[in-house]
Amino acid sequence: MCLRTHRCSLPVSTLDFDMVKSMTPFAYRFITGAMLSTLFLLTSCSEDFLETNPTTLLPAERAFDSPEKVLAQVNNLYGKLQNPNFYGGRFIIFNEQRAGEFGQNDGNAATGSAIWNQNVASTSEYVNDLWAAAYSAINASNILMDQMGKQTVVSDSVAKHYKAEARFVRALCYLSLVQTFARPYRLDPNAPGVPLRIQPITSAGNNDLARSSVGEVYARIIEDLDAAEATLPECYGDELRNVTRARRSNAIALKTRIFLNMGLYERVVEEFRKIVPSQPPFRYASGCSTHALEADVASLFSGNYTGVEALFSIAFANTTTETPPPQYALAFNYVTQPIIFLAPEGIGYHEAFNSAEDARSKLRGVSPAGHPILTKFKITSAPFRDYVPVMRYAEVLLNGAEALTYLGELESARELLKALRHRSDPSYAFSDSEITTAEQIQHSLATERRVEFLGEGLRLQDLQRQLLPLPSKTGSIGRAPEVPVHASNYIWPIPSGELSTNRLCIPN
Repeated sequence: MCLRTHRCSLPVSTLDFDMVKSMTPFAYRFITGAMLSTLFLLTSCSEDFLETNPTTLLPAERAFDSPEKVLAQVNNLYGKLQNPNFYGGRFIIFNEQRAGEFGQNDGNAATGSAIWNQNVASTSEYVNDLWAAAYSAINASNILMDQMGKQTVVSDSVAKHYKAEARFVRALCYLSLVQTFARPYRLDPNAPGVPLRIQPITSAGNNDLARSSVGEVYARIIEDLDAAEATLPECYGDELRNVTRARRSNAIALKTRIFLNMGLYERVVEEFRKIVPSQPPFRYASGCSTHALEADVASLFSGNYTGVEALFSIAFANTTTETPPPQYALAFNYVTQPIIFLAPEGIGYHEAFNSAEDARSKLRGVSPAGHPILTKFKITSAPFRDYVPVMRYAEVLLNGAEALTYLGELESARELLKALRHRSDPSYAFSDSEITTAEQIQHSLATERRVEFLGEGLRLQDLQRQLLPLPSKTGSIGRAPEVPVHASNYIWPIPSGELSTNRLCIPN
């Protein structure tokens, strides 16, 4: 497993936990995650693969010897998701570059031109870095779960809660990996997936592990999320933690995405109905947990990062050390540079973005060069601290609506579709040709998803789960070709770093 490790020495004596606990949640997460344990495999100063005994200074037995240190390791899991090569920014851009909504404005390899051109190699830094970031988070999750069965400094109930958070993080990481490096489940659940590592790696010599099948990886993801749902809290003590730490509704919401990918529509609806009422306005309230559509979609991207629609997001502290480097940040790629712009063939030219009646038109702008651009992400100069939306309640509504069409519950699907469109354009009237048959509703839902989640990294997943080709698109650097479903570059190659260290891992 090609995990990059941290070889930079940081003196443990500089850690003052009383000082650390007084910091903002995200500064706390950053510092403790970077300094605490010899176990955790962090982004490296050197580029060695799979060194599981890095030269940091705190012994493993001390990394979990107080409640503060245990919590720091939990927070570290979210810090790993925040990696700029992963959900900290670049993974979202990767998915958008591969789908058909954006043109590429820069032919430099450092900006992902090969990704946009559908021409990445197993030796690509991006391919290797994404794999390493995801498996680093997975191993940190495995270590934490293992240690929760050994430590004695937090109660059993707290330990179970922390294990549930680790299961959620591991599930999200494996979903990202299997969608990126393996064939879609609906195409072939028996196709090679990714190595399914569920035991902690704390020493060298554990590289060799064959790829589990796509179906086996999905089964493990579902098992993790079912277990997480049973233990995670409904909410935390403040809005910020509600959207940046795993809670029960997040596990349920992620399962609606997974079962939709698998084509298991009854299971989608089963999960969907746990957190979505049967009648408009589809506002869910249970105890301390509330989920609903925001009244104004633009508010989701102008500071209301912790509102009722946000389910799970990647946040950044008010520190320059925790914000992504410019080329990795969403606003830099979409607005500041921009590296990618709205392609003529894409949904950015849809009437919703050109109608004064639709609030989403405020999320489309024009660059100084005259290119139409996505302006969802507003912090356009460094440090870039836009939250990265991983899941929104709007997605759960559309996931459920699509599944309902396959089960013949068309009226319920129509109401959910209307709720999304009318949130942004209350005056819009659907024609009979848009919402009469199941096929028409499915088409309208697909369009609504493209409009609603433009730039949030979901379009690639939708193309692949529907077994559609990756569309051709036009950019300033030329034209990227269409990629058929069975083409080798429909998915990314297994990274060269993994192939060089894992003798049992076969290439795509």
